[in-house]
Amino acid sequence: MRHENSVFHQITKQIPWGRFDRLVDIHNADHRVRRLSTKSHLMAMLFGQFSGACSLREVSHGLSSHASSLYHLGIKPAARSTLSDANTSRSYAVFAELFCDISAMASSGLRRHMRDVTCILDATRIRLSDLSGDWARFGVHHSGVKIHMVYGLEGGMPLVADITAERVNDILPARTREIEAGATYVFDLAYYDFAWWARLDQHGCRFVSRLKSHTTLRNIRQNQLSDDKNILDDCSGTLSQRMARSRKNPFTARLREIKVKISTGKTIRIVTNDLEAPAGEIAELYKQRWQVELFFKWIKQNLKIKRFMGTSENAVRIQIYVALIAFMLVKIAHQTNVGLETITTFMRLIRLNLMQKRPINALAKPITKPPINQNQLCFGAII
Repeated sequence: MRHENSVFHQITKQIPWGRFDRLVDIHNADHRVRRLSTKSHLMAMLFGQFSGACSLREVSHGLSSHASSLYHLGIKPAARSTLSDANTSRSYAVFAELFCDISAMASSGLRRHMRDVTCILDATRIRLSDLSGDWARFGVHHSGVKIHMVYGLEGGMPLVADITAERVNDILPARTREIEAGATYVFDLAYYDFAWWARLDQHGCRFVSRLKSHTTLRNIRQNQLSDDKNILDDCSGTLSQRMARSRKNPFTARLREIKVKISTGKTIRIVTNDLEAPAGEIAELYKQRWQVELFFKWIKQNLKIKRFMGTSENAVRIQIYVALIAFMLVKIAHQTNVGLETITTFMRLIRLNLMQKRPINALAKPITKPPINQNQLCFGAII
C-alpha cells in the first residue's frame, strides 16, 4: 500500500526549514530550552490554527490525541503550561521573519517584475482583552491591536505585515518600510503624508490615493475626459508650496486629480502621480483597494486572530504571525494543486482532515475502501 503523510505534514512541509533553523540560531530561540523547541512551538500553534482550537488547552489535548501520528512531524505533544510559557518568553521575531521569508518565496515571480506589482496598503483593528491593557490600551475601556498590511494585488497575498498597538497611526510603519522601486502603491487617507509621497515618486513608484476636501491644486491643466460617464473631471496641477506653520511642502512634482462618481452616488477625488494612464484605469486601481478589506475579513473568519490564547504583547504577536504563516501555507498549497476547491472550502477540508493520511489534492473526494477479500468473508461466515 502506498504510504501517505498526514494532511498536516503535507501542508507544513512547504516551510523553508533550513531558513527556519538559521532564524532559530540567530535569535537564540532554543537557548537553554529543555521541553519545547521552537519547531515544536511553531507546529503546535499551526495545529491550533488549522484545527480551529480556541485555547492552548485544546491545542495540547489535540496533539496528545494524535501522539502516535506525530513522529513524522518530528514533534511531541506539549502541555498547556509549556505552550503558555513559550508564548510569553520566546521572541516573536522568529515567527515574524519566517512569515516574511515564506511571503518572499511565494511572491518571488512577482518581485522580478516589480513594475507590474500593485501594493495595497491598509490596516485592520482587532479587539483585545482588558488584560492586555498594559501595552495595548486605547481609550479608557478599550484595548486593541493593529495589523498594518502591504497586500499584493496580483498574487492575492500579504507581502509585509507589521503589528502594533491600536493607537499607532497607519503612516508610521509605512515610513519605516523599504520602498519597492517601480511598484504601484494604492492607499487611503490614512497615509496622507506629502513627504512619504515624495519618497515614492523619487523611487519611480506610481501611487493612487485620495485628496482631502481642504487640499486644492494650483496651476491646473485640464485633460480630455474619457467616454466613461463616471469620470467627472480630469486635471493636473501642483500642491501648495507651503503647508501648516509655514513648512515647505516636500512634494513639488505635478499631480493628477480625477473626480469619480462611485456606485453610491458620492463623488471622490482620486490623486496620482501618473499623468499618462487613462483615467478609468486609475479609478479602477483605487477600486481594487477593497481586495485588502476582503482579505482582512477572510482571515478573521477562517483563522484564530479574534480570540487570543495569551494576553502579553509577545503572545499576541506570535499568534497573529502564525495565523499569517498558516494562510500563506494554505495559499501555496492551493495554488500548486490544480483543480482544488476555492481557498475557503480548501481551508475547511484541511480542518476536517488535518491528521488524516490523504493527498491534499483529493480532500474533496470520498474515501474509497479497499476491496473485500472474498475468502476472508466466507471464512467469517463459516465461523
